[in-house]
Amino acid sequence: MSYTNFTLDVDADGIALVTWDMPGRSMNVFTEEAMRELNAIVDHVTGDAAIKGAVITSGKDTFSGGADITLLQKMLTTFAAEKGKDAEKATKALFDNAGIMTGLFRKLETCGKPWVSAINGTCMGGAFELSLACHGRVAADSDKVKMALPEVKIGIFPGAGGTQRVPRLTDQQQALQMLTSGQTLSPQKAKSMGLIHEIAEPARLVDTAKAMIRNGLKPVAPWDEKGFKLPGGQIYSPAGFNLWPPAIAILRRETYGNYPAAAAILKCVYEGLLVPFDTALRIEQRYFTEIMRTREAAAMIRSLFVSLQELNKGARRPAGVAETKFKKIGILGAGFMGAGIAYVAAKAGIPVVLLDRDMESAAKGKAHSDNLISDQVKKGRAKPEDKDKLLSLITPTANYADLAGCDLVVEAVFEDSAVKKSATEQAEAMLKPSAIFASNTSTIPISALAKNSARPKNFIGIHFFSPVDKMMLVEIILGKKTGDKALAAAIDFVRAIKKTPIVVNDTRGFYVNRCVLRYMSEAYKMLIEGVPAPMIENAAKAAGMPVGPLALTDETAIDLAQKIMKQTIRDLGDKAVDPKQMALINTMVDDHGRFGRKNGKGFYDYPAKPAKKKLWPGLKDLYPQLAPEKVDYEELQQRLLVTIALEAARVMEEGIVTDPREADVGSILAFGFAPYTGGALSYIDGIGVKGFVKIAKSLQKKYGAEFKAPKLLLDMAEKGESFYQRFDPYAKGETRKAA
Repeated sequence: MSYTNFTLDVDADGIALVTWDMPGRSMNVFTEEAMRELNAIVDHVTGDAAIKGAVITSGKDTFSGGADITLLQKMLTTFAAEKGKDAEKATKALFDNAGIMTGLFRKLETCGKPWVSAINGTCMGGAFELSLACHGRVAADSDKVKMALPEVKIGIFPGAGGTQRVPRLTDQQQALQMLTSGQTLSPQKAKSMGLIHEIAEPARLVDTAKAMIRNGLKPVAPWDEKGFKLPGGQIYSPAGFNLWPPAIAILRRETYGNYPAAAAILKCVYEGLLVPFDTALRIEQRYFTEIMRTREAAAMIRSLFVSLQELNKGARRPAGVAETKFKKIGILGAGFMGAGIAYVAAKAGIPVVLLDRDMESAAKGKAHSDNLISDQVKKGRAKPEDKDKLLSLITPTANYADLAGCDLVVEAVFEDSAVKKSATEQAEAMLKPSAIFASNTSTIPISALAKNSARPKNFIGIHFFSPVDKMMLVEIILGKKTGDKALAAAIDFVRAIKKTPIVVNDTRGFYVNRCVLRYMSEAYKMLIEGVPAPMIENAAKAAGMPVGPLALTDETAIDLAQKIMKQTIRDLGDKAVDPKQMALINTMVDDHGRFGRKNGKGFYDYPAKPAKKKLWPGLKDLYPQLAPEKVDYEELQQRLLVTIALEAARVMEEGIVTDPREADVGSILAFGFAPYTGGALSYIDGIGVKGFVKIAKSLQKKYGAEFKAPKLLLDMAEKGESFYQRFDPYAKGETRKAA
């Protein structure tokens, strides 16, 4: 029998080699067809007396990324469509679908013949669960081999036996850490945990796997043998008593109860380890079905799995424009941002010319890359030869003539229009006609900067976030005259450096900064009202934000906030900034010299390490303080999320962002908007636009005009629309290109 996604070859020893190599895909994934074929292969191996056992490996550089997104989408779409007709029947169908992969892996595990997984590259999610169901596991000794069960990061959990096999192979503490964090394991780490048996030279991987079978590998999982004991002891043991109470508390501390899947993992492991294995799988299947029905799972799967993948693959890239391969790029300005951009470009293998006003400044910028890669080498995440290669790709200079031959130049000089004008003119004089010029400005409109360019069609904004090496989002800003070629090249560059692009039309603050400034502004308003600062920061974290608004202001600098406010007043008039908030920032900067983390004192004090930062006690003396018990803590959380979501809705109304996927993914990647909601627009859709407008009106009555719902939301509420209906990114015959 022949298969589309697998090949099966039996050697002279009767050992079958099952090679997974899906046609037309860069990575193997579990589709319905792939699972049907694997099921048939298990039957074939089991039923053929000449076959002694089987090794499963991949014909690609990676092993497998796990389940195909269409599988999860189909399950959720079918459930959503059917639950209105018959909720019980729809839930039963969801439960049965959730058990298909579980049943297949259990069938393989109990077939009576030994199976070995030969892991040659990335092995994620369902693929690692398949490997765990095999009787033997061998991983190649390579940096390319990464193993993980990362499902919790998209609002679900390993539902094909992962929560039951991992804690039966390693101790419960390591199991919980891995499962609740989505931790990625190297072969060495996986072996030390007992999750794989052997590590082999890549060229000897399959031979090593076959040797396990020839040497008499038992075709029985440890938990199916009589007398099996859990590694590290039972649930009800001294070790268990020391683990579980703090584990529950730590989960609460880390998630604030916002992530149902993380809580379900603890329940699956705890309950599953108290019962026989097949019963445990049934428990896992029930919890998986429950989690798949949650709003959080649907929103996170859409934004952090589906939309993120689509944007990373260039969903917004104009069709019909040839892909740009970057042979050389230039960066103007070797300060913190410019140096960071040089690092990520060189890390992607792109030669970089790093230019500054003098050689000393340019060399200092290159030294930033030296520090970053040296730190990676020190931590074992890079090799000395990686460092040498990366640094060899960065050429510091003070001579604009060195930009000749660049395919792209990214300007990251000081935020001053005159400085940018000079840099643009000098650089363009050296560039070939086809080269793209991009500005990393965060405040000045791209269309205004493009007036300095002799070729505005090739002028675009590429806005990075700090620190560049860690922040995964890049805003691509279109000027009025930006052409398709410039947009395509900008997206190609962002993809080449392995970051996520979102396309934004030109406006003050673009998209991300507009939302972030609302978040900070609401916190200033709370301080002025007399809300104790710790309540503001804790409410933000409880709402799902990774960093409180006061801490975020410190990171970006309070004196920068002051400059932005003053510039806004100069440009838009006195009413553009709340005078009370201006007074607060002036007090912090001018009266107390508190600029933020950069000078060791802002809303927080920053003592010398290892001491941790703490809120400045003087904050409580700036305004009369409300008694904590009189402050509505839940309302604080709501205000911080709603003010951001309203700004995201305004940005959509103005046509600054035209694709809800970009608004959602951008809000999560740029400033960590409560990931469990799926992003700023999914937060509104999750509540329901009508319900959200009601909340906004209530807050507007109490706290003012910043909570006024835009006309777009009122219209959507009246029509019963969601953002993904109104701005359907998949609408047939429609190209949602920002213009």
